[in-house]
Amino acid sequence: MKAITNMDARKKISLVAPFYNEESNVRPFLQQVHAALAPVLGTYDIEIICVNDGSRDGTLEALRQARQHHPQVKIIDFSRNFGKEAAITAGLDFATGDAVIPIDSDLQHPPELILEMLAHWESGFEVVLARRTSRETDQALQRLTARAFYEVSRYISHIEIPADVGDYRLMDRKVVDALKALQEKCRFMKGLFAWVGFRTTVVNYQVVPRVHGKSSFNTWKLWNFALEGITSFSTLPLRVWTYLGGVVSLGAFIYAAYLIIKTLVFGVEVPGYASLMIVILLASGVQLIGIGILGEYLGRVFTEVKNRPIYIVREVIGP
Repeated sequence: MKAITNMDARKKISLVAPFYNEESNVRPFLQQVHAALAPVLGTYDIEIICVNDGSRDGTLEALRQARQHHPQVKIIDFSRNFGKEAAITAGLDFATGDAVIPIDSDLQHPPELILEMLAHWESGFEVVLARRTSRETDQALQRLTARAFYEVSRYISHIEIPADVGDYRLMDRKVVDALKALQEKCRFMKGLFAWVGFRTTVVNYQVVPRVHGKSSFNTWKLWNFALEGITSFSTLPLRVWTYLGGVVSLGAFIYAAYLIIKTLVFGVEVPGYASLMIVILLASGVQLIGIGILGEYLGRVFTEVKNRPIYIVREVIGP
């Protein structure tokens, strides 16, 4: 692997860090990032894009104060909370570096890994993924659903989303420019990252527990997030109802033929109420599920055609 050396033209590295109610993490996050990047401060120019995603605590004021000690910080202050996907999108839009690294501000993404990412980037890779080696910090239900999501998406999606890989990664400028061209409103960044492709390698890391605060993601939000990922990159949930409808219709045809033959041979008998109700409820349930799937896709079409901006910036603070 090529070593990191001083170059005539200094390259610029942009870190993108979303903040949502992370007042207590602002100072330790910036301190650890500065300490981790100290060995390459003479080699690269560094900027840190801090996106305040409508925080309701003192995050914005803490970021303002942090700029006094970290002038490389640029603050993107949203008009309200637009969500992490929008915050990462804004960070990519404002980042000017030759390489861009989204990183969580809760310090579960170790900044020390950035040096290894840079080394791989200098050796020619355009994307360096950070893959977690375990999910011990997650709840049992989260581990189960995460495993199920990656297995399902692997079979039904037309792209492969790497398992146990989040937003923490290094991307070359050409990768970021490709992502900026994707202006869809219903955004699933893991899928978009995978969709653009480019030369990719992986580095492993161990997730550490949060020191301050707690995650804003709960089981319901994670479920909706997974649903966004599936509907954004696969039409199989729509197509499957064609096959299911064909199977149900074939079964109904066979059953109708059976009833006709039975009536001709044995005569007419009073049909059973219980079996009739079972068939009606089963058919109604299948129809409602199908309508629900159609509604999920139609709702996303509705969101896209309104063409509202992905985020609104209230203020930009910094260079």
